[in-house]
Amino acid sequence: MVTRTTPSGAAVQFGATGTLVVGLALSVLAGCGTDERAAGPVVLDYYAPPDVSGAYQQVADDCSTQSGGRYRINYIRLPTAADGQRQQLVRRLAARDESMDILGIDITWTAEFAEAGWIKPWPGELAAQVAEGTLGSAMETGIWEGRLFAAPFVTNVQLLWYRSDLVPEPPETWDEMIDMAERLAREGKPHYVEIQGAQYEGVTVWFNTLVASAGGSILNDDSSAPSLGQPALRALEIMKRLATSPAADPSLSNQMEDQNRLAMEAGRAAFELNWPYVWASMQANEPTADGVDLSEGFRWAPYPAVDPDLPAHVTTGGLDLAVSNYTRHAALAFDAALCMRNHRSQHIAAVRGGFSPTLEEFYLNPDEEFARQFPFYEAIYAQLQNATNRPKTPAYQSVSIVISHNVSPPDEIEPRSTLRKMEEQIRDALASRGLVP
Repeated sequence: MVTRTTPSGAAVQFGATGTLVVGLALSVLAGCGTDERAAGPVVLDYYAPPDVSGAYQQVADDCSTQSGGRYRINYIRLPTAADGQRQQLVRRLAARDESMDILGIDITWTAEFAEAGWIKPWPGELAAQVAEGTLGSAMETGIWEGRLFAAPFVTNVQLLWYRSDLVPEPPETWDEMIDMAERLAREGKPHYVEIQGAQYEGVTVWFNTLVASAGGSILNDDSSAPSLGQPALRALEIMKRLATSPAADPSLSNQMEDQNRLAMEAGRAAFELNWPYVWASMQANEPTADGVDLSEGFRWAPYPAVDPDLPAHVTTGGLDLAVSNYTRHAALAFDAALCMRNHRSQHIAAVRGGFSPTLEEFYLNPDEEFARQFPFYEAIYAQLQNATNRPKTPAYQSVSIVISHNVSPPDEIEPRSTLRKMEEQIRDALASRGLVP
């Protein structure tokens, strides 16, 4: 038995050999029935978000081929929005749907799904394989109460994307960026700062990043109470300033990631805070505006800091792979999930889909194709060293809803009163009191 300590200090046990691992392996196999020995490949249903790049489908097909006929992965696309994805998964899992085998889950759902008994813990020897070479910040997302419930597949952090023809040197702080945007507005040039302001998970990510970058956190260390204070007040002040500034897109309160991408490609914006997929889109579409080739001047930079003396702590995103507790093919599902997050699969996801790998070797020893298709890998890796995760609690969905309803629309934020209201509602959400907005 080997005990490893994660970056947060949590002790996680990984058994490479011994009775505990044997017991776990037998318990997994006991739930498999005889279907896995039947003639022909077993069909494993894989529920995951849609992916327009085709990378997820290619990974599923590639691993199906590698299985040598033991299984075929059937990629079932969930709704586009994260809230809709969770809703569909929760409904099926609550109904003990045996057709669910592998789940591509948002990294914020691990605690909830594990606590509800909807996903299986990874057996010790397999958990050790997952941990080998995986980024610490990514590994944290799949752990609940010291056990691995979801294997990190892809990770993500937002970068600052900007037009170098308008901004020769990118801003280092939020105040500097808004000042630059306001100056561009006075000059009659494209000037919007594109970010997610709609009432959904994206605006919670924005708030969480600002709070962490100001030196704080949304919940205390054991996730039992809110821990907002002055950092949260500073975050709300920045959101309010942007929303009431000429720098704000008029559609801010309705915007999600793709609306931000499209606004940038339409030539209306100077800055965009978004995930790396926007790079591939810009290069593929090669948009022009006012005679300017926007792809030519599209650049990336570190996420703006709140305090010029502190680095930004950007909220991680990503997708983890879990095995449903109701699958009839547990052993094959774990085997397929391992394949779907191995080096070969993560290479496909990065090069074709623009998804950031969770294996550290990509960033330390990049091959030529990865470096060419993922030229911002050094910026991603640097931000992952200071990244922050969202609060880890089974009540996360309620906490996120409270936050998003208090900070969207952003122009209606009243920093001090909004903070007091949010704090009270988060406390109620953690205690399962009252009604979530």
